[in-house]
Amino acid sequence: MNKKTLLSLFDNATSRDWQDWRWQLKNRFTKISHIKKLFGEDFSHTRILDKITGIYPMAVTPYYLSLIKNNISDDPVAAQCIPDMREITLGQKYPEDPLEEDTKMPVPKLIHRYTDRCLALVTEVCAVHCRHCNRKRFWAKPKSGNFKTRLGGFIRYLEKSPQIREVIISGGDPLIYDDEKLESILAGIKTVRSVEIIRIGSRAPAVMPMRITKNLCRILKRYRPLWFNTQFNSPAELTADAARACNMLQEAGIPVSNQAVLLKGVNDSEDKMRALLYGLQKISVRPYYLFHCEPVKGCRHFRTSIESGIKMMENLRRECSGLALPQYVADIPGKAGKIPLVSISSSTKAEMRKFQYFFDNFT
Repeated sequence: MNKKTLLSLFDNATSRDWQDWRWQLKNRFTKISHIKKLFGEDFSHTRILDKITGIYPMAVTPYYLSLIKNNISDDPVAAQCIPDMREITLGQKYPEDPLEEDTKMPVPKLIHRYTDRCLALVTEVCAVHCRHCNRKRFWAKPKSGNFKTRLGGFIRYLEKSPQIREVIISGGDPLIYDDEKLESILAGIKTVRSVEIIRIGSRAPAVMPMRITKNLCRILKRYRPLWFNTQFNSPAELTADAARACNMLQEAGIPVSNQAVLLKGVNDSEDKMRALLYGLQKISVRPYYLFHCEPVKGCRHFRTSIESGIKMMENLRRECSGLALPQYVADIPGKAGKIPLVSISSSTKAEMRKFQYFFDNFT
């Protein structure tokens, strides 16, 4: 689906509109009927898909939808943004919150799992609802509290917690906010003297790269040391626009790292993963983590076996540059956190027990 075709669906829309992130956000596709009209697929199960969107709403930017090139049934981009009936037919015993994040919130929407860092959920909204998201539970729930109250709660907790030196700004996606509001978050957190490092987690470079503007980069530069973590899962997402967005961040002195998720049918073969990792290396984005897909309700069809993931990464390790290799990990509840999977054989017995309990129950 090309840009020209999609633009034609909107009255008087121009290429300049297309490059405006606000236009992209405003004109997201949210109905199955839109997808049926665009791709002409056999949607005999439209009613079921409508039922899915009643539970897990759909939202796709025109830009990200334009990356779908192949038959929608086997396209790696479509798999990540188009609802699938398996979301409500498989893995229904999986938890909605597998990392038990909701139990680690000393104040609303601030997750404190590790001593020296915390994660601030500044919004539940994203530009695109990724179907493999581990926070799908937020999509259909009403938002709680207002922005200033939430931010104030974060700052008060940080001031009382001098052991926290690093704050990860996440969501949802913090880059759905305009520059002024985003800077108010950064400035508020920076008032806490014990905070040394800020990280931003955002899929904007992959799903809405026009959000990375010169003004945004100027703002982010003022709050260094600041690290930017994004998520590219398929080489199909590594477009010229995405590369330009990452380059703008890098030129502002903001390191960009990638946290991919291992997804069945998207990147679970050596060829696809190699192309992704080499593509990231070419645009100077560090392959940081490759997460084993968590046992989240609504995501069972994306999960591979741990054994196949380890085998794939061990084979790639033999032939790929170390600069192109992420750490393959499983994130599990509690302080055990991220367990390296490639080196699972050398894990301690205690780690193995935690690891096996978690995955034996949810695989």
